[in-house]
Amino acid sequence: MDVNNMTPNRRDLLQMAGMFGALPLAAAVGDQPHPLTGAIVDEKAASIHPYPWGEHRLYFQGTTANGRSASAGSVWVKPGMEPHPPHKHPEDEFQVIVEGTGEMLLDGKTTPAGPGAMMYTAGNQVHGVRNTGSTPMVIYYCHWQA
Repeated sequence: MDVNNMTPNRRDLLQMAGMFGALPLAAAVGDQPHPLTGAIVDEKAASIHPYPWGEHRLYFQGTTANGRSASAGSVWVKPGMEPHPPHKHPEDEFQVIVEGTGEMLLDGKTTPAGPGAMMYTAGNQVHGVRNTGSTPMVIYYCHWQA
């Protein structure tokens, strides 16, 4: 499938990507997200969802005070794995690697990346990540409808 010519809705894209297919996030970015309120969420309090490639931890999902759909969380990616194939979606997104090493793909260019590397993806830019190291790669993300 040519991801540059895909035009699915957000729910379809998340389900096809496999990263969030059955998670509450799919509903949050599609159907009536709830309002977010100021909070501090400890890692142990995040909603944890295991997958064959690792796990997804969801910290926040809903509508911001400015009326934007948003979510934030982390993915723990096993060595040699990726949470989903390269994809695009209408939301802007930041991703930060905090542990491990891997590759970040943005618009067809792959860049080696490790702890402290941050990627900004504008809406509808093709992007992806892959763990190329020998230990789990931990990535924190935040995305919102711009």
